[in-house]
Amino acid sequence: MPPAVDRLQLPEFCTTSRVVAAIGAGQLVMLTIALAPTRAPRWDFVEFASASALATWIALASAVALCKARPYLMRLPPRADFIAAAMVPMLIALLGAGSLAYISGSLGQFVLSAQEDRAFVLTTVALSGLIGGVALRYFAAQDRWKAQTSAVAKAQMEALQARIRPHFLFNSMNSIAALVRSNPAAAERAIEDLSELFRAALGQSAQQATLADEIALAQRFLGIEQLRLGERLRVVWDCAPGLPMELPLPRLVLQPLLENAVVHGLARLKEGGELRIAMAMESGALCIEVGNPRPVGVPGRPGNGHALESIRQRLNHQFGPAARMTASAEEGYYRVRLELPLATTP
Repeated sequence: MPPAVDRLQLPEFCTTSRVVAAIGAGQLVMLTIALAPTRAPRWDFVEFASASALATWIALASAVALCKARPYLMRLPPRADFIAAAMVPMLIALLGAGSLAYISGSLGQFVLSAQEDRAFVLTTVALSGLIGGVALRYFAAQDRWKAQTSAVAKAQMEALQARIRPHFLFNSMNSIAALVRSNPAAAERAIEDLSELFRAALGQSAQQATLADEIALAQRFLGIEQLRLGERLRVVWDCAPGLPMELPLPRLVLQPLLENAVVHGLARLKEGGELRIAMAMESGALCIEVGNPRPVGVPGRPGNGHALESIRQRLNHQFGPAARMTASAEEGYYRVRLELPLATTP
């Protein structure tokens, strides 16, 4: 049996937004019928309210029934599942309209002939089947589009991560190579740090990281660079209390920012400088700021823009448009700021 994402016929109705959309579709049809120019007299308020209530009940009951029946309908062959699903609102309309006609006739509230009662029931059933079939196709196409969009975004994010990891590996190995002859013990510790860093970064590649994981990875990277640069690299962590350490983040978001700060800034200064990492909560968002001194009047090396664009795309995939990343280049100083909302935007 094909996976659910590839089956166009059966959308998901077990969400509040989908139930509301189904009810809205029914109300839109009722409003269209009420306003359509015909020779029949216009509906009054009572007639429109009655038709609207019946449409709401049919849409709500159909959505709930399709939600519960979907696992069983998925066992049917393709096309047969769509036919069975389209019959659900028709059966519910038959039950509702038939019951309404029977009750109204029994109470004598409405004067309708038997032929008019049958016409009312059959019209309601046919209209429910038509609307239900169109809604099923539309919602299924919408679900498939969302699934494909999510799959493409995930593939792009994984590709961006794959491009970042070799870049970091090559730079780290160059740092270790510089220590092999001058300080073998330090080189051995750096190799151990690097192995632990990659075990943490790649050992669970299918899962997301957390803020605590990103901080740990960043500290390992800075430990390696500290061995290479010595006193030229001075790291200052300014982390406010109460940070959301379990906040999910894409892997390797903080480390490339620090790598850019070291490679494109501090390592090119003879006297080195201070790398400052600040984290705090502001207006319901986690704010991360990385600042470093940089050479003045010296052309930058390629690669910085690629890393920032990769991070921007991955954060946008994770948090939506509410995530922001800004970079400012002042005279002799470079600063990158991330603003990550605690509530993600779909």
